[in-house]
Amino acid sequence: MRLTISPPLALPLNYFWWLLVAVGMAFAAPPAHAQDVEKEYCLDPTFADTLRVSDLYCTTLVPVPALRGASGYVELVPVSSPFGASVTAAGIHRYTPVVHIDGLPEPAALGPYSLYKAWLTTPEFAEPVLLGVVRNGTTMLAEIALNKFVLLISAEADAEGTTRSGRLVLRGWSPSLRMEPHDLATTAPLALYRPVGASDGHTHHRDLGDDSGWRMPPANPLLTMPPGEMALRPKVSPFRPSPPPYPTPALPPARVHLADGDAYGLDTRPALRRLGDSETVAYTFNGRLPGPMFDVDQGSTVRIAFTNFIPLPTAVHWHGLRLDYRSDGVPGFTQPLLQTGDTFDYELRFPDAGMFWYHPHHREDIGMDLGLYGNILVRPSDPTYYSPVNEEFYWLIDDLLLQDGEIVPYGAESANYMLMGRLGNVHIINGEPQPTVTVNRGAVARFFLTNASNARVYNLSFGGLPIKVVAADAGRLERETMVESVVIAPSERYTVEVRFPESGRIGVLNAVQAIDHLRGSFFAEVDTVAWIDVAPAAAAPDHRAVFDRLHAPAAVGAEFDALRPQFGRPVDRELAIRLRTTGLPPVVEQLMRFDGAYVNPVEWSDTMPMMNWASTGAEIQWILEDVRTGKQNMAIDWRFKRGDVVKIRIRNERNPFHTMHHPIHFHGQRFLVLSHDGIPNEHLAWKDTMLLPAGVTADLLLEISNPGVWMAHCHIAEHIASGMMFVFHVD
Repeated sequence: MRLTISPPLALPLNYFWWLLVAVGMAFAAPPAHAQDVEKEYCLDPTFADTLRVSDLYCTTLVPVPALRGASGYVELVPVSSPFGASVTAAGIHRYTPVVHIDGLPEPAALGPYSLYKAWLTTPEFAEPVLLGVVRNGTTMLAEIALNKFVLLISAEADAEGTTRSGRLVLRGWSPSLRMEPHDLATTAPLALYRPVGASDGHTHHRDLGDDSGWRMPPANPLLTMPPGEMALRPKVSPFRPSPPPYPTPALPPARVHLADGDAYGLDTRPALRRLGDSETVAYTFNGRLPGPMFDVDQGSTVRIAFTNFIPLPTAVHWHGLRLDYRSDGVPGFTQPLLQTGDTFDYELRFPDAGMFWYHPHHREDIGMDLGLYGNILVRPSDPTYYSPVNEEFYWLIDDLLLQDGEIVPYGAESANYMLMGRLGNVHIINGEPQPTVTVNRGAVARFFLTNASNARVYNLSFGGLPIKVVAADAGRLERETMVESVVIAPSERYTVEVRFPESGRIGVLNAVQAIDHLRGSFFAEVDTVAWIDVAPAAAAPDHRAVFDRLHAPAAVGAEFDALRPQFGRPVDRELAIRLRTTGLPPVVEQLMRFDGAYVNPVEWSDTMPMMNWASTGAEIQWILEDVRTGKQNMAIDWRFKRGDVVKIRIRNERNPFHTMHHPIHFHGQRFLVLSHDGIPNEHLAWKDTMLLPAGVTADLLLEISNPGVWMAHCHIAEHIASGMMFVFHVD
């Protein structure tokens, strides 16, 4: 059961109103003993390390003055999910509160009471909702999904009552309530500024009045930005892709069937992309957006003769394939960097069924964003691998950052947008904004989803219909599961099935909760990324009975059972994710210190557009650090042998200057995500990329099956450009 509360009134978005709230909260701060308790529990690093949770997922319970002997805290455990983050279809994070209490007296000692109950309410104190009965010790309560909330524990007389009437004994605040509006003391030197908007209300821009060649990037019209941010500039020159020598329009995607032993010619070439009334430069594979989808059989081998015809050096990485490392497409390790006119031959083998993809592995922030990507569908050798469906769709999902119909320039000497990654303002699927597909009434459709964006994590839903998750990156789930939305990070793939019982039009939505950092508030961002027209004619055959059944493939279970004895053994290697900054402008330092009080577990949206836009390799270096040796990024030297099974712990540190999610990708191998913050993963599947939210520690089991020299890195394109990668060797 999930409990949610709608606030009783809409709060005005007026800065000075918020200032009064902030001042009031300052005067109403918890007493000194409450602050001591908070420090002892959720904010003490030693205690948090014992819990393996950060203060983003922990709230201290503060006793009323008459009960100072009582204490406690609440762990906010993400609800089990097949994805790296568990959210509602609206993008609100879902938690199971686990309450730890000590020192509560017998209820009767406080009056005519027989038990204690926990309640959920909003910061505006809407009518509390009962979460469950609590006692000294540990209690798990009902699931909650609310951006900001207050937890109350009271002594009550009636076990059956669902209305709070007894004596309050403990109270706690969601970690997000630490996020408050910046007051005048911090914003006075910056002063508030609302940018002048374009007439469409969706993008804002200004000429910067200098010779840098940059213009102010687009921003959400709901955001407030100080003029100190308006003075920021990237410390690199802008890169704009040159138009093709001939005005060649990009072709639509095509499906290419390749049999075992076939050879195929692939090239990169510029073309023109039409989006509505505007035309922009695109980089394409074989002139198509996206590139050709290769349809191959499991166990086959094909050869790709590649030529680079774009004015940007490149190489092609075959993402997720357990192939010969010499065809992995990593310049400097498996092949030379290919200049314009250079060629390279790749040999691809396909041991695993599922959906894979290919993209550049040099300046992905430019090449991939401009359209250099394509899918690889590996047909399973087992004809019963997938359940029967009426339709199949193959969706490469991406976003583009446009301004007045033109691509916003990239950093030339270094990538910019290095702080959070480049997030677009136009969503596209298979190269088109808001495409429409048609199915018949009652049809079951299978969607192969690939996130090809530079940095955006999507939260996709299908008009409120149940979604069955069948497979992840490199294999089927141990047990299929139903969800209300699909959280998919850059480079992840999920195979899902949806049944459409009624005719009509259904919007496929990306719905998330963004944060206005200056106001300390959440706001919803909802975009329609595709349409599904459900025709009145009945689908035949009717696959409803099969769709309603959640399968647990015996072969998958047996494969994981063989590895299960390894799940609980000690960790072999440990990585920490950190950030090094150099020479940041004072306005960035000042604002980010306040933003660090609370961060969204997933940064769904770019709500710091100027700071993000201006961040380059001159200021930002994202770091993967080997905790045991202290070596960082390319200094890490891991060596394994084929057949090893390695347990790796990855800590997404809470305390860097800016902490955020990271999709971590291992080349050439596959792994199982075992746990998040010590909570076992109930949705096992072979993965090659893992979404790791802010402040979370994950354990994974890496199967070393493929010899060679391999890379591991964050798959936010701008983060890998900052150096967030290392190489490991398999003998």
